[in-house]
Amino acid sequence: MTKLTALCVFCGSRIGEDPAHASEGEKLGQILAERGVRLVYGGGGIGMMAVVANAAIAAGGAVTGIIPEFLRAYEVGTVAGADEIVVQGMHERKAKMFEISDAFVVLPGGLGTLDESIEITTWKQLQQHNKPIIFVNTNGYWDPYFALIDRVIEGGFGHHKVRDLFQVVASVNEIFAAIDSAPAADSVVLTSHL
Repeated sequence: MTKLTALCVFCGSRIGEDPAHASEGEKLGQILAERGVRLVYGGGGIGMMAVVANAAIAAGGAVTGIIPEFLRAYEVGTVAGADEIVVQGMHERKAKMFEISDAFVVLPGGLGTLDESIEITTWKQLQQHNKPIIFVNTNGYWDPYFALIDRVIEGGFGHHKVRDLFQVVASVNEIFAAIDSAPAADSVVLTSHL
């Protein structure tokens, strides 16, 4: 891919029960700042979102939070020092995240994180982009998700190369190597059944 300038991180508005998740999020924010890569995230000032954004800002990084107007009251808006883009709704938020990001990283999160990761992966399956998608599977958090994807394939609802639409790493330290080696989406994941 061309030079990575902005990386979108999908992650939870909660901190989660496993302290390793927040630790990895903090490391990711620091790494992004050190590499001069802008963090793009959901704009919340709480949970995993705040951990990553605050770490990036503390390390001198650039951060853009994209948040729907109706969530600002709940999620306290972006963290201090971040640029903020306020949008009308969730669909516009995801579209703007996609538009300004060169790659996507999925940290642990809840239903919103699932929604974002499934949608960006589906867009790649549909040949709408070829941007890398990396799941950080800290302590096996995403194992049930991968099992579901395998079930989709085993059940005949997806080509086996669907599994190649995203990469999986155990630690944020492996993200950039995974981005550099991410394969292009094979058109067979879209056309094999047509």
